[in-house]
Amino acid sequence: MTHDTSIALLIDADNSPSGKIEEILDELAKYGVINIRRAFGNWKSPHLKGWEGVLHDYAIQPMQQFAYTKGKDATDMAMIIDAMDLLYTKQLDGFCIVSSDSDFTPLVMRIRANGLKVFGFGEKKTPEPFVNACSKFLYLENLGTVAPDAATAEPKAGAATAEAPAPAATPAVPAAKPVTGKVGTKELKANTRLVNLLRKSVESAADDEGWAGLGVVGQHISKQASFDSRNYGYAKLTDLFQAIGLFEIRKSDKAIYVRDKKQASQ
Repeated sequence: MTHDTSIALLIDADNSPSGKIEEILDELAKYGVINIRRAFGNWKSPHLKGWEGVLHDYAIQPMQQFAYTKGKDATDMAMIIDAMDLLYTKQLDGFCIVSSDSDFTPLVMRIRANGLKVFGFGEKKTPEPFVNACSKFLYLENLGTVAPDAATAEPKAGAATAEAPAPAATPAVPAAKPVTGKVGTKELKANTRLVNLLRKSVESAADDEGWAGLGVVGQHISKQASFDSRNYGYAKLTDLFQAIGLFEIRKSDKAIYVRDKKQASQ
């Protein structure tokens, strides 16, 4: 995605902490311009006081949604309807969904089916189906230090907990558990899907001697799964490859190359 890419940011304020908004915007700026910024919730609720303090600072439009029926999540429905309206009426290249709720999994799958990327942000409680459905997902706990809200986020009444299947066209790596430090080599090696994803991505980009440019490998990974090395505690993909201990790494002035140690021993 280029710097001219247009992204719509939709925030489930009822289910997301306000203290991470600056980090979210900084991360999204790497992928494009955030032309639409909306936060959904019942703004008469005292639980959203933390969000009220940052809306104007970051040019986020509050979208009022009353809780018409107790036990029903009206905010989710309003946010989904708005997303579908934007999908068909605006020239967008991607969406960002900020929520820890699996209810948005079908929405993400529908947006991606139209060829758009979806960036997801949520807390460590976010169900894996939503994590894996996104083009890229980051845990809020891994984006710097959490700034506390003025009030604790209100639990969502009647929020769905049943898991939906991840998109069939996007084989997903099991979501890395949010960490305060780095996931160790032993645990990384035990993650079979992660190991297979890295090995197959290297193999697909490798030359006759088994060496693959790390940039090409990263692109191949991003096309297959919702993946970010920071969810394992590593700032760069290079660091993750080094930590897992299954690959050789060769650095030059212009690029970094990786090779499966199995290939090197043949």
